[in-house]
Amino acid sequence: MTLRDSVPALPSPEPRRRRRTAFRHRLEYLAAAGLLRLLGALPHWVARGLCGLLARATYWLWRRLRKVGLFNLRLAFPEWSDKERSEVLRDLFRGFGRMLADFAHFPYWNRENIEHLIIYDGFENYAQAQEQGKGVLFLTAHFSNWELGSFAHGIYGHPCYFLVRELDNPLLDAFINRYRCLSGGHAIEKRNAAREVLRALRRGEAVGILSDQNVLAGEGVFVDFFGRPASTTTGPARLARQTGAPIVLGLVIWDEKLGKYRLRFDSVEWIRREDPEEEILVNTANFTRLIEEYVRRYPAQWLWVHRRWKTRPPGEPPLYLF
Repeated sequence: MTLRDSVPALPSPEPRRRRRTAFRHRLEYLAAAGLLRLLGALPHWVARGLCGLLARATYWLWRRLRKVGLFNLRLAFPEWSDKERSEVLRDLFRGFGRMLADFAHFPYWNRENIEHLIIYDGFENYAQAQEQGKGVLFLTAHFSNWELGSFAHGIYGHPCYFLVRELDNPLLDAFINRYRCLSGGHAIEKRNAAREVLRALRRGEAVGILSDQNVLAGEGVFVDFFGRPASTTTGPARLARQTGAPIVLGLVIWDEKLGKYRLRFDSVEWIRREDPEEEILVNTANFTRLIEEYVRRYPAQWLWVHRRWKTRPPGEPPLYLF
């Protein structure tokens, strides 16, 4: 027997990485699940107060997010002062805190108490679309408490399908989706969405799609958003053209005077063109314009900390150099 034969083989690095990944996933899951359950066990107003403190700390400690948010606000509102932009961004983080507390209480909201949290505004626009029997494309954005839109819609008796991006942590992904689906909704993972979305629309179901995030080059088209070309998904427009499903814009809006949210529905007109690709482009641009109108009306309620203009048209330099 040689010396080499007498030395036990070392385990390959890949299993060690998998074990480390699995351990990290479990830790993340336990921390997130523990926090949500703790917040859910507290009275709602107490949970909101604690989450407000957490959001304030996050604003000051998470410098990168704050930097992205202020940069985006300078792009969108060059006429504002730095003070105005900072105030909007602080309000946005306060909204994050409110959103976390509300999400933690998803298991406790029902038809008897949901109106204390959110009410309908313009529901007739959704109902008219649903009556066509072709399903409904529920176009939405990262606006205010966006997780609440499909959830509350389900509690009010209209559960829908909605597209989500799969989290890297499978344990946390399953846990978060359980909360999202407590009111009867169904999560569809974006990577495998086309077939499931088409089936849902053929059955006359509603499908919620977030359409306000940057997409990679070649995955969308460039349309105007706050005066700058923004790479935008064409998915909603292609689905609407293929299926004939009517589109409604549905946004969750925090109403300071009411002290609750409004789930606002607006009908969206389909713009026809002879060329199919031109039709996709003009309607995608129209969807983005409608979202921008609401962002301008409620600037503190949109997700400014997302790098919305990261993908640039060919030949244009990057905007985010940090």
